[in-house]
Amino acid sequence: SMQLSNERIKHTAEGEEFLETDTILREEENEEKSRTIEGDVDAYNEREFYGKLDPMELNNTRKAKKEILFFNRVPKVGSQTTMELLKSLSTKNKFQYHKDGVQKTEKIKMSQYEEGKLSKLVNSFQPSSVYVKHVCFTNFTKFNLDMPIYVNMVRDPVERVISWYYYVRAPWYFVERKRAFPDLPLPNPNWLKKDFETCVKTNDPECRYLPGHRRDGFGDHRRQTMFFCGHADDCTGFNTEVAMRKAKENVEKHYAVVGVLEELNKTLTVLEHYVPRFFKGAKDVYYNEVKIFSKINRNIYKPTTAEATKDIVRKNFTRELEFFDFCKQRLHKQYLALNLDQKP
Repeated sequence: SMQLSNERIKHTAEGEEFLETDTILREEENEEKSRTIEGDVDAYNEREFYGKLDPMELNNTRKAKKEILFFNRVPKVGSQTTMELLKSLSTKNKFQYHKDGVQKTEKIKMSQYEEGKLSKLVNSFQPSSVYVKHVCFTNFTKFNLDMPIYVNMVRDPVERVISWYYYVRAPWYFVERKRAFPDLPLPNPNWLKKDFETCVKTNDPECRYLPGHRRDGFGDHRRQTMFFCGHADDCTGFNTEVAMRKAKENVEKHYAVVGVLEELNKTLTVLEHYVPRFFKGAKDVYYNEVKIFSKINRNIYKPTTAEATKDIVRKNFTRELEFFDFCKQRLHKQYLALNLDQKP
């Protein structure tokens, strides 16, 4: 059973992500309810476009030599919800759940030595185990170790940066950080009050998103592709062709499933079928346990952002958007290959 109190959900950063995930899911449910013949036609066209799909060919889980799942989670893509889901499933499906501790400075890009240490740590867990950490993709074979089963989530990259922008300004975020690390300075009140629209329109450095710009560390939340590209310097430039290509290649070769937050139902179905050892019963657990906790409160600190402002930002996110679309297409193909909506 889930060990989450209402108080914790109400006042913590984790709670904010649950609420946001729930909002997105309700939008998804409303879209499904209003789906017409047009939606069925789209599904039919997609099936025609891809032709006959073999789920075995689309499933990297079969390559795994060990039952160790590595969720190298991207921030602000519903990963907190996925973590709670895995925690709950660990009891039902009888696997061990391991999570990286909270750190003062989250290190997502590592040196070769640190990558080796991480690979050895993940490899040391007894099967069947799950390990969860905010970190870039690591190829374990570089260190003569077996690859884990990789899974992750993605989200529309512009919605994701807006979500991050308000997440780090929410009172619970810095209160929690201050509690964990008392020597951290409190943020400037003017910075806290600055809204995303103003930040973009005044060409503030925080909201400029310059192509090729490099900024290491957890503070650089703009690059979803970096989590899939890896630790090489080529992966660090914002919105670059080389990072996008490598990210796509790694997803295709090494990830069992990359879910899409905006398509959570489809994601849970694909996880259940492609990684059943860990995700068997995921939809039931999500709707009967995890989702219940997301209904307690709403994030009042995230105002709506005008579509015109999002469009300005989108112009600099071309390759990030292309990578997101690639992950969406891959998820669709994995779902279609299951033939779940085929009439007998």
